[in-house]
Amino acid sequence: MILSVSHRTRILLTGISLAIAFALGPVPGAQARDDKAKATHSTSDKVTAHDAKAKDAKSDKKPGEQGKSVQIGTYGDWGAYQTQGKSKTCYALAQPKSREPSSTKRDAAYIFISSRPAENVKNEVSVIMGFPMKDGGEAQVEIGDSEFGLIAKGSNAWVKNPAEEGHLIDAMKKGSKLVVKAASNKGKVTTDTYALGGLVQALEKVRKECP
Repeated sequence: MILSVSHRTRILLTGISLAIAFALGPVPGAQARDDKAKATHSTSDKVTAHDAKAKDAKSDKKPGEQGKSVQIGTYGDWGAYQTQGKSKTCYALAQPKSREPSSTKRDAAYIFISSRPAENVKNEVSVIMGFPMKDGGEAQVEIGDSEFGLIAKGSNAWVKNPAEEGHLIDAMKKGSKLVVKAASNKGKVTTDTYALGGLVQALEKVRKECP
């Protein structure tokens, strides 16, 4: 869980997915490309922080300038990665197994679960949808009978209530698939389905590398 995100950290996380795409090539399960962002603790704080993150996402920095991402493990549909910069970041990452409607053209989608020891941040969940959503709009994660709300900024979404982040991780560990439903800024609803096989092992690798 995270209470605040520094400007430096936002820039570092923005470069993670780009570093994967350009330095490592395809990630387990699919194609790779897009940016990354995360929320603060309250809804009002989130709106202010989101504007800063959107600016960060437009940074002209090349992937290598953020710190090189190195794949440190592949487990089923999940990969474990480590990024070295001013401080170490480790994360588990996957891309959807299916996307509906299949006829809709979108950029690549990801789900990240990140840890940053220097900031005492563990298991921070972020989703990249691959299309612009209404800022401040809501999306939803479904795992079996469990549902978790997300809040959107640009193409990024994260857990709306940070207190539920741990519950979401627990549900992911026990589940077989995760479904993300979100509407674009034009109101078109899409559904991305992620396989959860290998997640437990990927998170264990992340824990060992970024304790």
